[in-house]
Amino acid sequence: MRLDKWLWAARFYKTRSLAAQAIESAKVKVNAERVKKSRTVAVGEELSIRSGPYERVITVRTLSEVRGAAPIAATLYEETAASREARERIAAMNKAMGDALIKGRPTKQQRRQIERFRGR
Repeated sequence: MRLDKWLWAARFYKTRSLAAQAIESAKVKVNAERVKKSRTVAVGEELSIRSGPYERVITVRTLSEVRGAAPIAATLYEETAASREARERIAAMNKAMGDALIKGRPTKQQRRQIERFRGR
């Protein structure tokens, strides 16, 4: 079974073309090696899938060419414990940073807080 089709069926990507783009840009690796989208996937192989700051390391449990419901798709793979811990740690750090991270232009409220902090 093709790698891009399996990633789509396992619900890591909404479309096969998005899965193919991720594979082409080396966001998906099989056994720590860069691969092509047409590579066949076998049961027991280890996939590394990067999405933003998160990286999932999963093991393929079963193959499916049909995109099913999310609970069914979750049975196609198993995430390693180390990967799950790392994702949870990054999520906790992001949550702890909260409003400290300003994205884009500050809002009126944030601008006033900055001015108060600077003592103006």
